[in-house]
Amino acid sequence: MRFVATLIGPAPGSLTETETTAARRALSALGADSVSAGWLAEREAADLIFEDLDPDQADAAIRRALDGAPIDCIAQPVENRRKRLLIADMESTIIEQEMLDEIADLRGIKPEIANITARAMNGEIDFVGALNERVALLAGLSESAIDGLLGRITFTPGAVALVRTMRANGARTLLVSGGFTLFADRVAATLGFDVVSANVLEFSGAAGERVLTGRVVPPIRDRADKLEQLTAQSGRYRIPLTETIAVGDGANDVPMLLAAGLGVAFHAKPAVKQAVRARVDHTGLAALLYAQGYASAEIIG
Repeated sequence: MRFVATLIGPAPGSLTETETTAARRALSALGADSVSAGWLAEREAADLIFEDLDPDQADAAIRRALDGAPIDCIAQPVENRRKRLLIADMESTIIEQEMLDEIADLRGIKPEIANITARAMNGEIDFVGALNERVALLAGLSESAIDGLLGRITFTPGAVALVRTMRANGARTLLVSGGFTLFADRVAATLGFDVVSANVLEFSGAAGERVLTGRVVPPIRDRADKLEQLTAQSGRYRIPLTETIAVGDGANDVPMLLAAGLGVAFHAKPAVKQAVRARVDHTGLAALLYAQGYASAEIIG
């Protein structure tokens, strides 16, 4: 079977011949056959094609050879490399914020809420219980004030290119979040996601004066929902799981990351890095396009 290890640098010119040569030698030293290299983006992303070596071993060997350089590596089979379905977490993945933390900022308790968020995303505490606990502390905030937080949203570098390029090549795209439809619906519409799944905040009061009750409308979307969305959408469109790609950063993303053909831990929490083999630590979401074999000329920014 043929495999490919994709090396991605954080910026144009950041991946050198010295690094690609070191990676090739590391593979050859373990007995990999027919190691060849080719640029996807000149001095930014390169493919190393090889045989006769497990991709997990290849990944570990390349990381050792790179000796701490800020270069990401994703090793996988060449077959079914270009995926037909993308499922992506929203917060700290597609966007750079955790929006519940931003809501907490309206009440002046962002550090307290952010600490709970971090523990939940690292799998230290139950996600559903942590979500209910945090939302309860925010009861009484006006819907209009929360809606105003849309202006704080910034997209992670490469997010626009990832969704647009995959859609242009016929892939289905899903945005899944343990956060809220108030933000996820807008993000999905802006980037062009086909499907969005997120939690619904409960408000009470007259139109224009509604306030947060401190509750989330059931059912709560958690790790089980993310996995269910992946399997349901892949089944609906007859896309084998081997032809899907998932990306996320938190503990509630792990089941979908493990189920997808290629699951990528993106700037992830420690517990997620331990559970998921493929990871992106240094670069943006365009790394997922390079991992699928897209050359820079094919990427739609």
